[in-house]
Amino acid sequence: MDSLARLTETLPQLLAPWALGFASMTAIELLLPRERHSLRGRLPGLIFWSLWIPVMLLAHAAYRSLWAMIGIAPLNLAVLVPEMGPWANWTGAIVAPVLAAFIYDFFFYWFHRAQHRWLWRYHAVHHSIRELNAVNAYHHISEPLFQMLFLLVPASLIAVEASYSIPAVVVVLHLQASYIHSPARLDIGPLRALIVDNRFHRIHHSLDEHHFDKNFGACTTLWDRLFGTAWFPAKDEWPDVGLAGVEQPHSVRAWIDLPARLKRRGNPAPDGLPDAI
Repeated sequence: MDSLARLTETLPQLLAPWALGFASMTAIELLLPRERHSLRGRLPGLIFWSLWIPVMLLAHAAYRSLWAMIGIAPLNLAVLVPEMGPWANWTGAIVAPVLAAFIYDFFFYWFHRAQHRWLWRYHAVHHSIRELNAVNAYHHISEPLFQMLFLLVPASLIAVEASYSIPAVVVVLHLQASYIHSPARLDIGPLRALIVDNRFHRIHHSLDEHHFDKNFGACTTLWDRLFGTAWFPAKDEWPDVGLAGVEQPHSVRAWIDLPARLKRRGNPAPDGLPDAI
């Protein structure tokens, strides 16, 4: 129970990077907009994340407590980072969290592909969003349940000890997670060859059929490159997003029952192309 006790004590500090990420990216969206979204339109996403993030942190801590009870020690990535003399603490602090993010993204990439292949009706809620931004990137109520099983289990088996981590790295990683759904005019330059940016992820949400089943990664473009699903957008390529014939949910009922409405119209095609309703 040590992991759960520590989480209870440090929950405000753990939530701070998420809050900072959402607030910072929303401010940038308002200052450098590609599209203009209403503040009211961000409310559904804000409600979803305010509920889901604490649940995710609690589930992660519960898994860590379970592994400790049965004698499974998480892999500490810090031991994989070579020491570099006087720079040892800094290299561990930066490289270990980034390495953890890339490994997590490997599991996310395959989970994400599985969602398009077998769990599309539920994942379609996320793709139905037309006012897509840093906050308004919510999911169906069932998706966190799948994530707790298929993503948090491997994530809980990876450790980055506090002595090898710095808050700035955590903040940057959460900023990036918010950034990929943002319609802000924010260019990361040459880094976009390796790091997912909002233009790369925009392709994944595109209404254009030739963009379907592309760009599954959320952190790095590496896995999409390696497994043949990468689509690097042209400089002026900024497609409309959403699902053809599917209205973005504007009520709790519409949000919850969208998978059932999709099911009544037939299962999605094997290649994951969205069904209109």
